[in-house]
This record gives sequence, structure tokens and C-alpha cells, in this order.
Amino acid sequence: MAGITNDWLPVLNPEFRKQYYKDLYHKILEEYNTRQIFPASEDVFNALHLTPLHEIKAVILGQDPYHDIGQAHGLCFSVKKGVAIPPSLVNIYQELHDDLGCSIPDHGYLEQWAKQGVLLLNTVLTVRAHQANSHRGLGWEQFTDAIIKAVNEQDRPIVFLLWGAPAQKKKAMLDNPRHLVLEAPHPSPLSAYRGFFGCRHFSKTNEFLKANGVEPIDWQIT
Repeated sequence: MAGITNDWLPVLNPEFRKQYYKDLYHKILEEYNTRQIFPASEDVFNALHLTPLHEIKAVILGQDPYHDIGQAHGLCFSVKKGVAIPPSLVNIYQELHDDLGCSIPDHGYLEQWAKQGVLLLNTVLTVRAHQANSHRGLGWEQFTDAIIKAVNEQDRPIVFLLWGAPAQKKKAMLDNPRHLVLEAPHPSPLSAYRGFFGCRHFSKTNEFLKANGVEPIDWQIT
């Protein structure tokens, strides 16, 4: 797994020294050596590489990486150009269009968001090929909780977008009154019609940032 070199490193260094992380590291290393695992090992920490802690304006939480070939690359909900846009992201784009009038892109690569301060974090960072949630319970949850805790402690306005029950379980950790927490059903086709469509989270995020003197996010993927 590619080492972290930006301002996340001093924050997460204490986690790397804990026994749970040492156990997790060895388990994941064995998985990469014996099975097909996504994303590629060098992409596991892409969300942290692309979005330094001091630049975060918003956090979108996913569950675990896409588990089909060529999809996952370390940013939740995102796939690289040339890969079919997954159904949940199709619905995210539809809500963006309805909320802000954004045109719907022909790809699902969300790096532009990450580089603008949107932390696209899965709560579990790896998965076996074709086996959703197969790395749940190995220790990633404790590590990503440390990430969420570090963001919560930032003394500036940040928006947390919690879509679906797994993400909403993290709300108890978000006790900083400077932040805004937005909740909606998951954008999956199974649940988007229960309130994700029409949630207007993208415009609400930008309204909150602007009201607090922070440059809003350009959500249009080009």
C-alpha cells in the first residue's frame, strides 16, 4: 500500500503503531498475495492522497469498494474513465442535475471533487473480487473511524454527507457544532426514490460553505 506523505501522516501515525492496524496490515497483505483484491494496492489510500486534511470542505462516506474488475480506485462511488458508470453514481449525477443543473458526464471519475476538498472515503478500503463486504470486520472500520474523528476535530466548517444507514451510523461521532451533517437514503436504485432524489445536498453544501466564507465546490464533472 502506497505510503501517506501529506498532512494525514502525523494524524494517522498513532494508528499505524496500534496492534489492530498491524494485524490488519498482515491480513490485507496476505489477501493481496493469495487472491484478487480491489482496488490495486497502490490506490488504497487515494482518498487521503488526493484530499489533504487541511483542504477538506466536505466528506462523502461510502461502504466498501466496488468489487468488479476495473472499477475501484480508492475513491468512494468513483470509477475511472472508460468504465461503465455504476447505478448509484448514475443517481448521484441525476440529483446533481436536478439540484444544480449540472450536465450529466459521460464518465464516473470523481477526482475533480477530491482535488477540491471532497473526501471520498469508504469505511472499508479493500474488497475481494466479486464479494461485496468481504473485508468488513478486518479492522478497516477502526482506521477509517480515526479518519472521521480527525475531520470532526477540525476547527472550521465542513459538511458531512451521510447517504444510507451504514454512513448514518457515523453521525454519533460528529459532535462539532461548526460542521453541517446532511442525511439521505443511499443513492442505490433500491433506495434513491425514498428521499435521495430531491435531497438537494449539493446546493445545501455550497450554501453552508458560502455562508461561512468558504469557496463553494464546483460539482460539475467535466
